[in-house]
Parts: sequence; structure tokens; C-alpha cells
Amino acid sequence: MNAAEANDRQDIESPKLTDIIVRVRGKRVIMDTDLARLYGVKTKRLKEQVRRNSERFPQDFMFELTKDELVEVVANCDHLKKLKFSSVLPLAFTEHGTVMAANVLNSRLAIEASIMVVRAFIHAREILAEHLDLKRRLELLEQKVARGFEDNENELNAIRLTLQQQMLPTEIPSKKSIGFGRGK
Repeated sequence: MNAAEANDRQDIESPKLTDIIVRVRGKRVIMDTDLARLYGVKTKRLKEQVRRNSERFPQDFMFELTKDELVEVVANCDHLKKLKFSSVLPLAFTEHGTVMAANVLNSRLAIEASIMVVRAFIHAREILAEHLDLKRRLELLEQKVARGFEDNENELNAIRLTLQQQMLPTEIPSKKSIGFGRGK
């Protein structure tokens, strides 16, 4: 890994992992360029290993974007702007695909990074679950108000408190740095 790749690798830490998870075809995925950077390999090497082990990557683990999907991803994700000029369509890896990619790369760095990636996917699911629970509670309150209940002060206060907590920035506990980290 050269110095530029090492710097790119340092820039992606646990809290930022959720920023590189994008939604394509209704699935949360990480694009091949981001995954390769996380695993400390070139995108070309990652794709070579995936193609050599294609039986390990069914459609629910990894898929190639269409041209229309590529346009949409580039338009919505600033960090993927370079893909606009790519002559090949990128691969999108689901949570299970990221783990399988670490296995076919078979390096310590890839395995450690895959653990961080899985934790980021889990964190994204937890955030979604919290928002769905909050939405459900708000809908129940709206139904009660619509039916004429006037004694909703306690529930309103509980929802207000929940909304305030949701507005606070979430933090993923940082784990041991991997790769070329700054000495601590």
C-alpha cells in the first residue's frame, strides 16, 4: 500500500463507515471502491478475487450496478463522484458480501476491517429500528388525539424527550485502529 492509499485508509474510521453505506435496489451496500480502500487493496485486485471466487458471491451478497444506478449513486453520494468517469460498472456488496470479500482476500487487514464494516451495518440497522419505533409511537399518539383523548401530557413529554435524544449525534464506540494508524 502506498502513502496515498494509507492516508485514504486512515480517513475511514468506525463513525464514518455508516456514511459509505448506500442504498441500491432497496439494500444497504458498500461500493467496491470503498470496500477495497477499507481492506487495503486496489479495486482491481478486489474485483479479480471476486471473479475468481464468483460461486461465493450470489446476488444477495454482491451485484453489479446498472448504468442508471451508477448515475443515481454518483448524484447522491459525493464521495463516489470519481465513479462517474469509470469505464466499468462498480460492484455493490451487501453486509454478507463484505465478509465474503474479506475471506477471499485472506489478509489480516481485510478480516479486521470486515469486522468494522459488519458493526457499521449493525449500527445502521439499529438507527433504522429506533426511527421506526419513534414513527410507530407518533402514529399511536395521533390516533389517540384524533379520537379525542385529552390526557396525553405524559406521552407527549416522553415523545418530546425521545425526539431530543434522537437529535443528538450518535457515536459508534471506536475500536482498535487497524492498518497504518497514527501512533497512540
